[in-house]
Amino acid sequence: MEQQVGDEEEPQPVVLRAEIRRRRRKMKAFTSTLSVAVDQIAVEFVLPTTTKSSRSPDTLLLEVAGNWTVEQVKAQVWLRVVATNLCPEFYQKYSPDHCILLYQKKGNWCEIYDKHQVFQTLDCVRYWKALKKDVGKIHLTCRPQPSEESTQYQRYLNYLIGYDVTDVSNVHDDELEFTRRKLLTPRKIELSDRDPKLYSMDPWITSKHLPEYLLTKVTNSHILLVIHRNKASQTIKVSIDDTPVQVLQTFFTKISNKRALLGVPENVCEADYVLRVCGREEYIYGNHPVRNFHWVRQCLKNGEEIHLVLELAPNPGQDLVQREDWAQVDDCTGVAGTHEQLTIDEKDHERVYTISLWDCHRKFRVKVLGIDIPALPRNPELIVYVEASIFHGQQLLAQERTSSKAFTEEVLWNAWLEFNIRIRDLPKGARLSLQVSCGKAQTQISKGGSGSGSGSHDGSKTKSRLLYYVNLLLVDHRSLLRQGEFILHMWKMPEKTEDNSSVNADKLTSATNPDKASSMAVAILLDKYCYPVALPKSRDGKAAGGEGREAEGGERGQREMPNHLRKQFEVIVETDPLHPLSQEDKELLWHFREECMRHPRAYPKLLGSVLWGRQEAVLATHRLLERSSVWDRSVLDVGLAMQLLDCHYSDAHVRSMAVRKLETLGDDDVLRYLLQLVQAVKFEPYHDSALARFLLKRALRSKRIGHFLFWFLRSEIAQSMHYQQRYAVLLEAYLRGCGEDMLQDFRRQVEMTEALQKVTREIKAMSAEKYDVSAQVVFQLRQKLENLQTSGLPESFRVPYDPGLRAGALVIEQCKVMASKKRPLWLQFKRADPTTLSSDTIGVIFKDGDDLRQDMLILQILLIMESIWEEESLDLSLLPYGCISTGNKIGMIEIVKDATTIANIQQSVVGSTGAFKDEILNQWLRDKCVSEEKFQQAVERFVFSCGGYCVATYVLGVGDRHNDNIMITESGNLFHIDFGHILGNYKSFLGISKERVPFVLTPDFLYVMGTSGKKSSPHFQRFQDVCVRAYLALRHHTNLLVILFSMMLMTGMPQLTSKEDIEYIREALTVGRPEEEAQRHLLDQIEICRDKGWTVQFNWFLHLVLGIKQGVDKRSA
Repeated sequence: MEQQVGDEEEPQPVVLRAEIRRRRRKMKAFTSTLSVAVDQIAVEFVLPTTTKSSRSPDTLLLEVAGNWTVEQVKAQVWLRVVATNLCPEFYQKYSPDHCILLYQKKGNWCEIYDKHQVFQTLDCVRYWKALKKDVGKIHLTCRPQPSEESTQYQRYLNYLIGYDVTDVSNVHDDELEFTRRKLLTPRKIELSDRDPKLYSMDPWITSKHLPEYLLTKVTNSHILLVIHRNKASQTIKVSIDDTPVQVLQTFFTKISNKRALLGVPENVCEADYVLRVCGREEYIYGNHPVRNFHWVRQCLKNGEEIHLVLELAPNPGQDLVQREDWAQVDDCTGVAGTHEQLTIDEKDHERVYTISLWDCHRKFRVKVLGIDIPALPRNPELIVYVEASIFHGQQLLAQERTSSKAFTEEVLWNAWLEFNIRIRDLPKGARLSLQVSCGKAQTQISKGGSGSGSGSHDGSKTKSRLLYYVNLLLVDHRSLLRQGEFILHMWKMPEKTEDNSSVNADKLTSATNPDKASSMAVAILLDKYCYPVALPKSRDGKAAGGEGREAEGGERGQREMPNHLRKQFEVIVETDPLHPLSQEDKELLWHFREECMRHPRAYPKLLGSVLWGRQEAVLATHRLLERSSVWDRSVLDVGLAMQLLDCHYSDAHVRSMAVRKLETLGDDDVLRYLLQLVQAVKFEPYHDSALARFLLKRALRSKRIGHFLFWFLRSEIAQSMHYQQRYAVLLEAYLRGCGEDMLQDFRRQVEMTEALQKVTREIKAMSAEKYDVSAQVVFQLRQKLENLQTSGLPESFRVPYDPGLRAGALVIEQCKVMASKKRPLWLQFKRADPTTLSSDTIGVIFKDGDDLRQDMLILQILLIMESIWEEESLDLSLLPYGCISTGNKIGMIEIVKDATTIANIQQSVVGSTGAFKDEILNQWLRDKCVSEEKFQQAVERFVFSCGGYCVATYVLGVGDRHNDNIMITESGNLFHIDFGHILGNYKSFLGISKERVPFVLTPDFLYVMGTSGKKSSPHFQRFQDVCVRAYLALRHHTNLLVILFSMMLMTGMPQLTSKEDIEYIREALTVGRPEEEAQRHLLDQIEICRDKGWTVQFNWFLHLVLGIKQGVDKRSA
């Protein structure tokens, strides 16, 4: 069968015969020189057996044909050795697969890992040529078996990852193992470059200028530092431009007479010590001015003293990395040769072992054999069909569908679907999307047969429903075209009642459903060839067919753009990322692509206009990107780079270019965008990518980035089966390089979350029916926590949402169960660091049953907004509290100290009618402030924070705001919690939507600002001014916010999938309108809030009276 299909599928010169003749003429001159390249390579193979006489290893000299695959080379070596009757007890007993191939490069052992790779494309061949070696040397050694120690270590890593990365039961190729091996190289490079001292202390610094509002808090560019040693301390005055070394010199000069008092021996100097923040694992270290340290800025912002402790530097030996068992795999692994190396043109067909994909001129086709499901859906009167589409990113390249048949447990079609795309035009990253849809039987969907290209439109008339989907990458990770039969286990579309928050991203996965027993399976057959078919990495020089057309296109692309078109071009480039391009726009951009390349802002639009299903267009695009240096020289625009990493771009060249730009980000910015970058990994076609490598490198460089990468990945592995393997491979690569100290920390955190999850579930089971929490339940909780504490909870652990903080023992008498549906635990821990000056406990809410990823995404965007405002020197006192998802619907939320909900304040005075008393909030604030001066400061903070949250919640469409999820601190800082509803996806009550206002600005808030009704006041005018400045600042970063927002919708927002949802942010930011109009728009929104403030109060009253909890937690003590 295979041979038959193979012969049948041999690319035939019937298609475009004239073109092939033309290509052959062009190839003539080229092939004569090329035949040398395909020639022999002399290699000495050092064998695994030894000669009896000299005890030295056996060797074999072999002339290797350049176009043999690695597998053929091994087989040839084996055949020669067997033929010479060398050591028959070994070579006749074992197969070539028993051995691996190794070579030495710069003192390192490298493995020739990919058996399908063409020999002349190997890195070792390039290396030998560079050294001008006539004979290369390759060692054949027996495949190493993992030692007991390394098996145990792997089990430990799997436990931390929460997934067994060695399990390959659910893969249809070796991409998983392949990527694990390939990521060793960037890890080794990063570890060899890592500064052990810098890594062990990992200073948290920012590269941004000190904002104006912080400079006002500094006297003559000097600040005071309190440095502690043992029980004593010394205050010193330093310049904000001093480095930590200069600070230490100042300190040692100051204490020269009282060393004994501070316990500093006479024989040591400043070089022996470092400075650490009291009570935190955060070091003031490195060659940076003190004003750039995050903690220093935090203290200045909050008006707090800066307390540091003098101590010896931590031992970098604690970050020891376990030695690797694996040999390195070079970066050429999995890379195909050029078209000229692979083409069958002008070659002896007897000596062809791999075919170039670009020689395959026939149309791509797939045979849908049938589907099989263990249990049918409930409605039996259904018909079913399979829709097959070929996508590159979000661009549809071709689409066909089968006829409709009655939906039974097994439906057979046995029909070929031929697509309107040639095999040679399939780009790398193209995915075959198979979708099983069903409809009602009475409306026949299509006329039968193998379906027509427009079949998808017929289906929509019958209200067909998508039931199952699965994707197959047509070109695999090593650039080989898929061939033969595949049985793919499909993913089920979530029901309306199920969580479908990430269905948009899930539909892009190339993983198959691991639940083989109960999932729908589809069987397909792809054309088979006698040989592997490889997608070439490029064409050599000007030898290629179709080059004439490309050159002519290139000439056109270089023409000067006429003025009337330039205006149109500028309008296109200025539009926001979500603005759809017309066909005319795309043609204009492609026609003047050389001009586009001069403007980095045009790149996303230009690359969105490329016809990725045409090989000439793809090659032309790659050539443009390689030739242009404008991108690399341009100023970093994070929004632009992030845009090229979203789901619309699947091309590796494009995505690598975006990552190259992100390489220049400082650690604080990497942290700022880390959550979104981790989500963007879902849009990569393959596991190994420039983005995955970037995340790995930055995490291995900074413990803080590594800490958050660990939890972001682990949380996805636990919750997203669609991307489990990809994230697990990346997390394993990180854990193998992060060092022993970090591994121990992660172990303690994982043990803690597991123990707390067990307790939460037991408590839930006890009080499932009741709404209120009885004293008995709290007593049970405390008993369980007591038992945990004595039976092996970690003594201390880093707090997952704030790794600078180490929590110790539980303060059991302060722990309780919260009165909300999911029964979260309110926990208080002692501070584990003995140098802490604070007597406060560390408060954590532990939740089981809620997916906190959505809250994390919103909080992350709030942090990004805060940094935008900081650049404009606006301090809007946002309070993006700590919140982290640590597993499947489990996570931790920071308890903000001295804060309470608006509901609590209202109820504490006059019960539920408190919602209508305007003065209550103002009175509460006054009571909390010890002096009139403190009260005025609190009001000011209230005005700024209220403005910040009004603008932020309006732009993000955060809905379901009621008095239980708006909080305030005793110093007047207002903040919002619980972001379960965004984008006008608002709740309704008694069938009426509860949101009647753009954001929350109620009469009691206005009362604090000294106004009521339509009156104004200085504070209210300040509030309006703050809102306008904040709003306009965000509009200057429209593209960044829009792209972060649309990525967020793709990867983690429930029910938010439609165009209108994405449209929301454009309307909220008044995209495309002049600044004066935008300003007027925001002031109008404020007026609407003033007019309708009573409606919010009425909602809040209902909330208090009826106790409509809606899963909100009271976070007050």
